[in-house]
Amino acid sequence: MAPTSRVGDPGDRRAAASTLAPSTGGVRVLTGPDGAPPAVDVGIGPALLRQVAAQGTGGWLRLYRPAPATAFSRRDTLSPGFGAATEVSAAHGFAPVVRAPGGRAAVYHEGALCLDLVVAEDEPRGGVTRRFVELAEVLVEALATVGVAAAVGPVADEYCPGRFSVNAGGRVKLAGTAQRVVRGGWFLGAVLLVTDAEPVRRVVEATYRALGLTVDARTAGAVTDVAPGVRVEEVRSAVLAALGRRLDLHPAAVPGDLLDRAREAAPDLPRPAVRTGAALPVQQGVS
Repeated sequence: MAPTSRVGDPGDRRAAASTLAPSTGGVRVLTGPDGAPPAVDVGIGPALLRQVAAQGTGGWLRLYRPAPATAFSRRDTLSPGFGAATEVSAAHGFAPVVRAPGGRAAVYHEGALCLDLVVAEDEPRGGVTRRFVELAEVLVEALATVGVAAAVGPVADEYCPGRFSVNAGGRVKLAGTAQRVVRGGWFLGAVLLVTDAEPVRRVVEATYRALGLTVDARTAGAVTDVAPGVRVEEVRSAVLAALGRRLDLHPAAVPGDLLDRAREAAPDLPRPAVRTGAALPVQQGVS
């Protein structure tokens, strides 16, 4: 990891100018744990968000490789086809889970790089769009260093559609972002697929069909589709370097109680909806 900045040096001034930076305190960095059980993994970001919102200062950045999963949004759980979508996802070897940020179902595996950034903020709703823009710019900057000319913007009929998708050539989506705000903080997440897009395409096609959503699964792309040979660790280093030019980053060990807190914070997969398609209350978020 790049050296951390010190108060008063240029790195500190960059952090002060970034919409991704906490107003006080630095950002602690976790480069793992990789491959945690998906039902626990989706709770790590919310658990860290609870922590910083309660403390009122600082933030956490987590960069990790996930186990295969389909992360459904709360909105997806309201679909009459949600139960069928979870079943088809599991049949393909992708664990169905519910994620905290908004949007639509995101499909990923160990060939992806996932990012969770949680920051304490007194007025978190004020900078939602600016944070989306800056994180997309970070991803484009990082991809350029591994030989990918990426751009920000949606691809027609993409999965988990969004204004701030990161694409290659306007044809394939490489990364998507989602955001959630709570009293005292915000949680910004991203999934960047680096290798092996074909399994993701198959699961996107099947799950979106079950949900009754329009999608062109061919829009699900990986970095190696346009830059063969790139590895997840190269992209992780590039993203960390790009964020290090904006934030006051400090390496941190995984807190000993983090996985227990993550289990408590993880959104439940609504079993009644799987059996009956019944609508469930929506937890407020920002997509």
